[in-house]
Formats: sequence, structure tokens, C-alpha cells
Amino acid sequence: MERGIDVSENNGTIDWDSVAAAGISFAIIRLGYGRGHLDSRFYENYNGALAAGLKVGVYYYSYALDEVAAEGEAKFMLGILADAGIEPEDLPMGCWFDMEDADGYKARHGMPGNEEITDMCFDFVLECNRQGYSCGVYASLDWLLNKIDVDSFADYVPFWCAEWGDSCSFDRATLWQETNQLVIGGQEFDGDYVL
Repeated sequence: MERGIDVSENNGTIDWDSVAAAGISFAIIRLGYGRGHLDSRFYENYNGALAAGLKVGVYYYSYALDEVAAEGEAKFMLGILADAGIEPEDLPMGCWFDMEDADGYKARHGMPGNEEITDMCFDFVLECNRQGYSCGVYASLDWLLNKIDVDSFADYVPFWCAEWGDSCSFDRATLWQETNQLVIGGQEFDGDYVL
């Protein structure tokens, strides 16, 4: 199984050569979040991972509360990719829509219902696919089982499941985030596997 990490500005400065030396083969890099916020280390992380020989993908952390906002997030991400000259073939690990509520924003501002959450995921993925970018949905096991109607998605839509432990119990996962405590060179990362 291929091993990877996902990163954002919250990881600080990353020694990408140490990451590669530890046997990590890919990185999924946060491009941005919410309504038009670029991750402050996106370009640094993207270029660093490429220079170290890692395969890359990107993710976008959603603060959307409705479909219009989710489409706006997708368009912002796609605009950044276009401005940077990052083509679909430059992202072998694809694009990912991070649908969760890790900081309680959605709960505080009117948590959308399950149907709306599912529709937001679908709209983000569809907008990316229209521009030629492969896109999937990232969520915790709980959200994949209880909030997102995964059965409404076609088989070509991949899922990235966050479930800490020794194995991934979500059958449709193509990526598995198995820990948020993977230590490389004294720095802690989220650790992922290709399934």
C-alpha cells in the first residue's frame, strides 16, 4: 500500500526531503478553505512536495452551508489551479472536497440537512469534473455513514475516509486517513494510505 500525508498551513514549514526519505510517496495539500481563502502555504507545500518527488493532490476545506456556496468554493479552487498552471495531469492524487465540521462552524451557523450536505458534495465534484479534474469527497467515517448519502454517487466518485485504527471499515474508500499522529522528523502529520 502506498503511504502519504495530507498537509496545510497548520503543519508549518515541512522538510519535504525528510518526508520522502521516510517512504512517503504522496501528499494531498490543502489549497484553501471557506469563501475564497487560499492556504498561506499552498504554493510552498505544492512545490516542496513536487521537488521531493512526491505525487500530489489538493483538497479544499468547506465552510459551505448551501449548494451555491459549495459551487463558489469549487470555482475558487479551480481558479487558483488555472492561475498556477496546474493541470489535471499534474494532480495524480486528484482533488478532494473536505466535507466535515471539525471546528463546529456548520453547527454554529445552521447545520445543513443530510440531503443538502450530499448535494453540496455532488455540486463541488461535478464542477471539478466539468473542468477535467478528478474529484472525490473526504469525510469522517461517521459523516460517510450518517450525513452523506454515498449511495447517490456514481462509482467514479472516490471517497477518502478518516477512521483512526488498524483498518478502514468503509468499503467504498479509495484513500484512508488512518491517523493524525504520524511522526516524521519530529513533526506530526495526518497519515494516509491508498487502498
